[in-house]
Amino acid sequence: MTEGAQRPLRADARRNREKILTAAVHAFTTQGLDAQMERIAREAGVGSATLYRNFPTREALVEAVYRNEVAHLCDAAPDLLAQKAPNEALRAWTRLFLDYVTAKYGMIDALRAIAATGGNPYGHSREMIQAAITSLMDACAAAGTIRTDIRPADIAAALEGIALTSAGAEHRQQAERLLDLTLDGLTVRP
Repeated sequence: MTEGAQRPLRADARRNREKILTAAVHAFTTQGLDAQMERIAREAGVGSATLYRNFPTREALVEAVYRNEVAHLCDAAPDLLAQKAPNEALRAWTRLFLDYVTAKYGMIDALRAIAATGGNPYGHSREMIQAAITSLMDACAAAGTIRTDIRPADIAAALEGIALTSAGAEHRQQAERLLDLTLDGLTVRP
């Protein structure tokens, strides 16, 4: 094994890691940085030692949660396209985007602190999200359901704007209305 390479996790260790990430998303979304590591471990059904073995610091956990949320969001695009008509897949994906932003909102101070110390929690997240939007819009354009004069970067900017004004869970209904308004503006009318 080369230096720096990691062995693949055993199935039980992978499950524990996923349970920790799921519990941490919930904790950071509802409690922000006040979320206690021990409580996250308890909600995940693992011991504190297991949590700290996987994530030795709060910052490591926050960064892993964020990257995991981006991956889940972006991985959902092809799955949604396989299950739904393209325009419905795009609509469903924008709801997942709201979930992602709500989770990110709960971690924003920690993410900024990581960035301030020279870390890069965001990595390639913008490119990954842009690629997911592009795949959804390409499918919609091929189906003839959306305007073709709008670029994926325009949709990304609109989503970010909606997220900035309606990121908190208490604003979810407004955010969904704004998403519907945006998506309706993209729709090709016969």
